[in-house]
Amino acid sequence: MHTFQEDIQHLPLPQQFTYPFHYTPHPLCVMAATEVQSYLQGRTDWHAELQQGKMFGVLVVRSAEGTIGFLAAFSGNLAGSNHHDYFVPPVYDLLDPNGYFKQEEAKISEMNRLIQSIVPPTVIQTTEGRKNLGNTKVDATEILRSALDDNTEKHIASLKEERKNRSIALQQWIFHQFILLNAKGEQQDIHQIFETYAHRLPPAGTGECAAPKLLQHAYRNGLQPLAMAEFWWGNSPKGEIRRHGHYYPSCRHKCEPLLAFMLQGLDVEPNPLLRSVTDANLLQTVYEDEYLLVVNKPAGMLSVPGKTGQASVLTMLQERYPDATGPLLVHRLDMATSGLLLAAKDKDTHALLQQQFENRTVKKRYIAMLEGVPQIAPKGFIRLPLRPDFDNRPLQMVDFEYGKPAVTRYEIINPPYEGGQGDVQPLRNNTSQPKTFIALYPETGRTHQLRVHCAHPDGLNCPIVGDPLYGQPAERLYLHAETLQFVHPHTQERVKISAKAPF
Repeated sequence: MHTFQEDIQHLPLPQQFTYPFHYTPHPLCVMAATEVQSYLQGRTDWHAELQQGKMFGVLVVRSAEGTIGFLAAFSGNLAGSNHHDYFVPPVYDLLDPNGYFKQEEAKISEMNRLIQSIVPPTVIQTTEGRKNLGNTKVDATEILRSALDDNTEKHIASLKEERKNRSIALQQWIFHQFILLNAKGEQQDIHQIFETYAHRLPPAGTGECAAPKLLQHAYRNGLQPLAMAEFWWGNSPKGEIRRHGHYYPSCRHKCEPLLAFMLQGLDVEPNPLLRSVTDANLLQTVYEDEYLLVVNKPAGMLSVPGKTGQASVLTMLQERYPDATGPLLVHRLDMATSGLLLAAKDKDTHALLQQQFENRTVKKRYIAMLEGVPQIAPKGFIRLPLRPDFDNRPLQMVDFEYGKPAVTRYEIINPPYEGGQGDVQPLRNNTSQPKTFIALYPETGRTHQLRVHCAHPDGLNCPIVGDPLYGQPAERLYLHAETLQFVHPHTQERVKISAKAPF
């Protein structure tokens, strides 16, 4: 446990433990992270690896004697090792050269070399160079079979099957070695936790992230966890958005089941994402006729009911218009985004409006406030294909091979945007950093499209202020759907509706 180098007497202790999947870091966590970052800057021998980027974590703890300090951890391994004096040890050391894992891994690697030694090099070159065969329908397996006799082929198949079975068995063995604790003093291995919580197999690497390492070490040593934060150090990985020095939530794919178990017994903050705005009086109608209406959704209000049945724009409209037929809402906005939503009062109108969205004839203009100043042309297009980050839902990532096309037209607003109504609180974080107002015109409708296109290094490289997923949290996400243009499905007139951003 590290003691703080600076005086912390003026800082109140956290009332509840951090909700790890959506949080603003406690000041003590920020102080701890600053000390860890200072340590990292002094490790010149790690410079090249750290530059590639890695997630680190800090856990503020209280000892049995009442001393307040912090623990530090890194995800995965660092400089080829799981053990470094400044950081907590792993839950289980897979890199131990004398351990079962490394010995079995060596046997599997030896099987790979044996298989490659049996197959003639000319066959390997042919199968690996299939792309040079043009349009001829030549299968790599057929090439292999034609070059080998039956006995050799059977021997290779047997080796591959054994290799597969040993790999599966080794992975299962790993999951049973990671035995985790919680604040109640209970323990379960990773396989048990996933079987109970997620009803699926754990992915490779589960248990090696910073968060479970920190909590495990605290429990093992009688330290009371008070608050936690994780930050990225180094360059952003390809496709994902990770900014040097920024704080990030714990990953859900690997860590959500683990933390659901490990945090039992702690008084954890409620999920802030469940605290949606439910005051129906805040939902303003800005246009209405006998067929449709447009409302101005405040930030923090759900478009449709959440998993726990929170109030939403849809439920509020259903109460206002009990005789309306059909799904009502024609499209949605993220809970954190404010602005215009279009609703239909009957099924036919809904179908006609939705068809316009599908044909991309509805025009939308968003206003956003960005962190920093984009080093890019004042107007233009962003074309970055997107797909879900399956390991960290609901995040999206740029993927030029498997992503769906996503196009955004943008225009930097100069002089600064003056349409705001000023009904939000002043910015509480990074107020010294320059801000940029920008107009965004999405030409496709991918999930988180505007947020990723703003934050990604190959986009504007400036996150939207208050974006906890791709930037840094604030009192709100500074993104507002300002204008909607569509053809009225019954009058055939072009309708343009605007509601100025409240910032």
